[in-house]
Amino acid sequence: MTIGSMESVERDLQRAELAALLEAKEFVRAPKLAHLLSYLCEKYFAGEANQIKEYSIALEVFQRRESFDQDSDSIVRVEANRLRKRLAEYYAGAGASHQVRITIPVGQYVPRFEVGECSVGADPLPEAPDASVEVAVQEKWPFGKPQWWVAGIIGLLLLSLGIAYPWLRGRMQKPSVPSSATTEFQGKGQPAESLIGPPAGQEIRILTGSSRSLVDHAGKLWSADYDFAGGTAFNSPASRIARTQNPAFYRTNRQGQFRYDIPLPKGIYELRLHFAETVFGPESGGTGGEGSRIMTVRANGKTLLSGFDVVADAGASLTADVKVFPEITPAADGVLHLEFSGEDGKQATLSAIEILPGLRDRMRPVRILARETPYYSNDSHWWSPDNYFEGGQLASYSTAVTGTDDPELFESERWGNFSYAIPVAPGRYLLTLYFAARQNGPAELLNSASKGTAIQHIFNVYCNGKVLLQNFDLTKEAHGTDGISRKFAGLEPNAQGKLLISFEPVKGYATVVGLEVQPQ
Repeated sequence: MTIGSMESVERDLQRAELAALLEAKEFVRAPKLAHLLSYLCEKYFAGEANQIKEYSIALEVFQRRESFDQDSDSIVRVEANRLRKRLAEYYAGAGASHQVRITIPVGQYVPRFEVGECSVGADPLPEAPDASVEVAVQEKWPFGKPQWWVAGIIGLLLLSLGIAYPWLRGRMQKPSVPSSATTEFQGKGQPAESLIGPPAGQEIRILTGSSRSLVDHAGKLWSADYDFAGGTAFNSPASRIARTQNPAFYRTNRQGQFRYDIPLPKGIYELRLHFAETVFGPESGGTGGEGSRIMTVRANGKTLLSGFDVVADAGASLTADVKVFPEITPAADGVLHLEFSGEDGKQATLSAIEILPGLRDRMRPVRILARETPYYSNDSHWWSPDNYFEGGQLASYSTAVTGTDDPELFESERWGNFSYAIPVAPGRYLLTLYFAARQNGPAELLNSASKGTAIQHIFNVYCNGKVLLQNFDLTKEAHGTDGISRKFAGLEPNAQGKLLISFEPVKGYATVVGLEVQPQ
């Protein structure tokens, strides 16, 4: 099979998948999304992938004028994100068995055609024919049974297909544009290294002391322990770890005097170290855990933490504590050397290591939604499911809010009397709080007699003890719309490296939909 014919087969498969999608009810009922998908794929088929830009999409698909400004008009980003969601829904349902799948990578507009693990067009091998079938073949073959040279031709064809399929699969899974295109629509003024979506590139997550891997509530994989020297694996019977949705991986840890030597490609990384004191504290018979474990942490010989007391830093034992270190680089030997040593004869401890692509001079933004699962917002940002909280309860609603082009972002909230301890690096931060002023609040979930009555949401919000909002009346502040936000600039972490955001009720309950922390 020639290269040209293989490319033709590849294109036929891609077009067939596009046709199937456009005929599916998910897209028949959404003509705007179908038009966008068709436009993107046809541009790709025509060899014009380099012309697929936000500006051209706005003009040619959404009939925007030449004065279109992507900073003030988010139509392309919003619809592209909805298209990604619709594609994901389709392949999770009606298209689950499709060999070829169309995706629009986050941060890009050029479609990608991916092939599943099964061979394209590969049917099960037929059962051995019985005598009647053999007779029929003899009758149809003018020269009797096929000769050896016919079998050879068939073998060559099968061999060609065997060679062609991996080539096709590689071609169809290969990104259509370079990874640098992920910054295509970040808007003016944003640095080129800003990331859209979840952490991309080299990611390392290690459950220290654990003999098995684990997938956390955000769907991210944490590997079993590796690349360590020294120390002892420890497993705690603790049933609850505060300020985390992932108590399982805080129950295991490595203790003693130990080190990790982790190979890393050259680059800038953000290091996150996860701790939880599960041995010392009131549960162990004492009055507290402070002073029971003091340690030093070094990276490539540089001290990151000195005199570090997990309990004092977290505020209690059995509480998740995360320390963030931006702009970490591997040593000259291409390895990140992490050393953990106890002080005054005490043992160091560590629950997990997380290494993400970093940004120069600052930490990555933190986006948290009060929900159980992660979420891609319409501006293509990745939001973590609820984390770092203590107190309160979750509630979700089916009625869409108004005043936003992304009502799904406001579908749930945390309510009650609660706080978030968000770990950050030293610096100044912009905090954005998202709220939904619903007519009926969470009390309707607890007492059916309260249905139909307006629930008050008047509360105070503090950051490290400083008042951000006082007697904040959510219903009045919304001014006729449901979804609103409030921004607070110049916030600095406390001595423990946290933005401790407290929500305290005045009348009714405090509530929040999401929190966004961006370095300034």
